[in-house]
Amino acid sequence: MSKLSVSRTDSRVSPSSATRPTVLVTGGSRGIGRAICLEFGRAGWRVGVHYRERKDDAARTAATVTADGGEGISYQADIGNARQVEAMVQEFVSRWGRFDVLVCNAGQATNGLVLRLRPDEWRAVIETNLTGTFHCLKAAASHMLAQGDGSVIVVSSFAGLQGRPGQSAYAASKAGLLGLVKTAAREWGYRNVRVNAVLPGWHRTELSAPALPGLAGMEDHVLGRSPDLHAVARSVYHLALLKDVSGQVWNLDSRLIASV
Repeated sequence: MSKLSVSRTDSRVSPSSATRPTVLVTGGSRGIGRAICLEFGRAGWRVGVHYRERKDDAARTAATVTADGGEGISYQADIGNARQVEAMVQEFVSRWGRFDVLVCNAGQATNGLVLRLRPDEWRAVIETNLTGTFHCLKAAASHMLAQGDGSVIVVSSFAGLQGRPGQSAYAASKAGLLGLVKTAAREWGYRNVRVNAVLPGWHRTELSAPALPGLAGMEDHVLGRSPDLHAVARSVYHLALLKDVSGQVWNLDSRLIASV
């Protein structure tokens, strides 16, 4: 597979390139996923916008990607279903003939103390956040390993490192992602497939809004604020271009990670 055509001045791909690089973003219809899709789109990439239920939102995101100079296509799948994920990835590769970057952003959360959380609530979060990401990595890796090149970026959470009261399932799923990322990085590095994780911080999205703290809850941020959503998307984009980085966890806000 040909290498990415990257400008030396701004690390952007020329929209006129005959072989535009490709990225598939799970959960790309809204929130952080949408911001990431638009960032790659502005750089001229071919962007797969994955959604599970929000067809109209995904279509709007894909249309904006195209309007901004990229090429956006929406893909529907339940990432908790391995067969649906495999079919989505196969359609993605068949359309564009290459698979450069996978961003695993899709997820869900539920609030509940450990002693009160129902088993079905636990399973729903784990199956989407952790097992669903496993399905996506496995489906994408078969193509990236064959290419001898590729980048996977998994959106985890600070809660996976520190825990958070009332978010046992979410924190456990996000902690599991860190182990999955580091293991996949070790297994796939010999074929130049990079696997990294980002901790994007708090953002007022439909998923996070119920648990989003006010200013008083930002005391653990040394800057006293959450990160800018567009800056997070740019960080994900630039991480995707780094050829010599793998197995790392990137914290994108100002919280300090406690030593263990």
